[in-house]
Amino acid sequence: MKGKYRIVVQNNKLRYELNIRRNITIIRGNSATGKTQLIHLLEQAASLGEGSGVEVFCERPCRTLGGKDWNLILPNIHEQIIFLDEENKFVKSEEFAAAVKASDNYFVIITREDLPNLPYSVDEIYGIHTSGKYHDLKRTYNELYHIYSAKDFTAKETPEAVVVEDSNSGYTFFRTICEERGLFCISAGGKSNIKATVSKLDKDSMLVIADGAAIGAEMNELYQLMCHKPTVKCYLPESFEWIILKSGIIDGKNIQDILKHPEDFIESQKYFSWERFFTALLIEYTQDSYLKYNKRKLNEAYLYEKIKQEILDVIEGVNFLYNSRNL
Repeated sequence: MKGKYRIVVQNNKLRYELNIRRNITIIRGNSATGKTQLIHLLEQAASLGEGSGVEVFCERPCRTLGGKDWNLILPNIHEQIIFLDEENKFVKSEEFAAAVKASDNYFVIITREDLPNLPYSVDEIYGIHTSGKYHDLKRTYNELYHIYSAKDFTAKETPEAVVVEDSNSGYTFFRTICEERGLFCISAGGKSNIKATVSKLDKDSMLVIADGAAIGAEMNELYQLMCHKPTVKCYLPESFEWIILKSGIIDGKNIQDILKHPEDFIESQKYFSWERFFTALLIEYTQDSYLKYNKRKLNEAYLYEKIKQEILDVIEGVNFLYNSRNL
């Protein structure tokens, strides 16, 4: 399943609108914010039909999933949008993560907890905002808003240290940039280690570079750390491979079109996260060129001065100038 979908769920009192474009969307929020009511409306529509007074508008079927037999039911559901809430404890399990990976459905998960087994995007974590009455029908109008804003993550000042999520090609690239500019650079060795790595560093200012496409489960702790240490900033592109594709150094007439609306090209059953899609796309388009890409080991061609600068030009809100404090 792929594509972007607008969903409207409403009765004579409530109305929910949301747009989803990835296989995993997270809705968060405290009690009494309307999260559970959304599930209830969908359940009423499914069990009572038109008699429920609930209307559901979407190009794809929308339904809920729960209960002890969820793992028997899910394999028989295809290309639908499935809603689950935090009362279903299985959403935190490895079994559920494996089922999502193999599924051709989209999932909207309503939860206050982080789900480390699932690679969801920082851009697909929402809260529910209530904006008053809806015309004369006295509906409460509920819409989704981003909990984490991109403006919270940019760093215009040159950091003393750069923490890169992993130790693959992206780390090699940024480590080289930092060495040239007298900046300290370290790999966190995985997204789950970012907070611990940042906490241990004795630096006044730090920049975290990580794949935004799959770091959603770590964002709550990382965001709290940023609030506690305002000098810690984040740069969260979809992935390092996305940066390369965005730079325009790779020939391919379709690449920029794909980047404008990737949801129309990414098959959810094939790619657990968008990061995997961009990696596969980059490998495909460079396999017969001098820029042949390897995720594990960076091709030195990406460190040629002109190519390196074109990649850096994509990165907004990050200053990689020299830092004399680290020389």
